[in-house]
Amino acid sequence: MMPSLQSIFHPAAIDARTIAELTWILMIGCAVILAGVCWLVWRAVRRGQGAVKTSHWIIGGGVLLPLLVLTPLLLFSTLRSAELTMPASQNALVISVTAKMWWWEVRYSDPKTGRDIVLANEIHLPAGRPVYLSLISNDVIHSFWVPALGGKVDMVPGRQHGMRVQVDRPGRWRGQCAEYCGEQHARMALFVVAEPPADFDRWLAAQARPAMLTGAVPGRDIFLAQRCGACHTVRGLNTSTGLGPDLTHIGSRSHLGAATVPNNAATLAAWIANPHAVKPGVRMPASNDIDPASLHALAAWMEQLK
Repeated sequence: MMPSLQSIFHPAAIDARTIAELTWILMIGCAVILAGVCWLVWRAVRRGQGAVKTSHWIIGGGVLLPLLVLTPLLLFSTLRSAELTMPASQNALVISVTAKMWWWEVRYSDPKTGRDIVLANEIHLPAGRPVYLSLISNDVIHSFWVPALGGKVDMVPGRQHGMRVQVDRPGRWRGQCAEYCGEQHARMALFVVAEPPADFDRWLAAQARPAMLTGAVPGRDIFLAQRCGACHTVRGLNTSTGLGPDLTHIGSRSHLGAATVPNNAATLAAWIANPHAVKPGVRMPASNDIDPASLHALAAWMEQLK
């Protein structure tokens, strides 16, 4: 799988390619107009007053320029932009993305039961199939932006916005909030992973299952004793108020803290002990009362939740 990219110059979806094509064509057209204006200025400076007759200015700037340059650019941009407004939610996989300070909640619908499948900060897509992202903000104005997949969409509290995506190849791309939303705006990122449809279906079926909870596991008991379940859900073990990310399959995610640090036992332990050392202002409290042995047991248990 290709490395994570966050670049408008590497479009990987239909709408992103349309936007990139519009950008390049309009930039080339603007460059042609600028070159023409610079040539006229150079000619006027070199030859002095009266170098260009008034009638030439009217014919050139008033007739030929709009006819040969501006009109084709207008027609091209109008026709191509219309493709970005086509209905997107019909016959598409619907994924709900809720922006929160400062992370992303992602919800799928289990095709077998209709129940929600909840995860955080990662969006998995089937390559070659249309997807509709339902975008909601839970607190302040955020903006969803994955440059390789399309333009950014503002997320206003109390309103539902939408974005269609159809990725044409497997890959992995980085995105982030593009509207200032508070202290940790710069660390509110996410990853989008596109997989072959068969791989995506297997991944979704695995995410729909509850956590594997077999035997007496010390880390599980510590999770309950520390009342982590007050904010976090581990399906099959507890339910919560939903204040924090669903941790049912946290071990399968590549990063913690909205793409802030890689996900492994060491970073999990450090995050649980004091998330403010990594992401100041984050709403998760530090676990100052947990001893090192219990901390590492809890992190080890969470790492195996895949």
